[in-house]
Amino acid sequence: MRLLNAPVQRFAMYCVCAAFTAAIGAIFAHPAPAEEVPRGETFFDGFDTLDETLWGVSDGWVNGDWQNCEWSHEALTVKGGTLTLVYSKRKTAKREYICGEIQSRHAYSYGTFEARFRTEGGSGLNAAFFTYIGNHHGKPHDEIDFEVLTRDTGKVSLNTYVSGAGTNGKPVDLPHPSDQAFITYSFIWSEAGIEWYVNGAKVHESQPGSPLPVHAQKIYASLWGSNSFPDWMGNFDPPAGDIKMTIDWIAYTKLGQGCQFKESILCTLDQ
Repeated sequence: MRLLNAPVQRFAMYCVCAAFTAAIGAIFAHPAPAEEVPRGETFFDGFDTLDETLWGVSDGWVNGDWQNCEWSHEALTVKGGTLTLVYSKRKTAKREYICGEIQSRHAYSYGTFEARFRTEGGSGLNAAFFTYIGNHHGKPHDEIDFEVLTRDTGKVSLNTYVSGAGTNGKPVDLPHPSDQAFITYSFIWSEAGIEWYVNGAKVHESQPGSPLPVHAQKIYASLWGSNSFPDWMGNFDPPAGDIKMTIDWIAYTKLGQGCQFKESILCTLDQ
């Protein structure tokens, strides 16, 4: 397993509050070495194994004082065609809990980004599938999000960041709670705009004329917690046991290519 043991994760906050984002930006104002990320091509990963040519595992750091768990390779398992990230009570040198994240080794430009996963419930936790690029990679902060704030497993939060500024944010209802069954999340990103889909139904799109991300981005899946954002993520409620985010698959299809696998939103749109 190839670990990523330096903080290359996004350094701005997940919240859409502009004032709060500015405060977090100040916390992470130290210079970071630019790291060019190679471009990636179309892929589908069903997690029969952990493909180390596609993914790195975040390990051994926290994103900031507001994160109450440490990224750890011990918070990740691959078994039976699924990848599971856990939030678990396990004391480290930095925190009382560990949590899991994978991030792609490549950056991906315009196209269709998709994942099928389920989450368990827990107040104060965030289960996210998103794309991101930022200062550490020598680029402005661009980002496109699906975030299930697991205090309410019946909703998902959608958002973009362009040069660190949040835009196009919207919470939407899920077809069923994310702790009951798997849900497929897709977004199509092009120069013209972004469309978000849940289980094949369009639930949101970027507003005409709104700023849009333009830089190729890495793909992330993560499960983490915080005591710091009760209005956003809910009051942190220490879980009685491990909380899991189980991922069936993740895929990317380059813009201009059609249906690549039967579960893709593109197979429906191409009909």
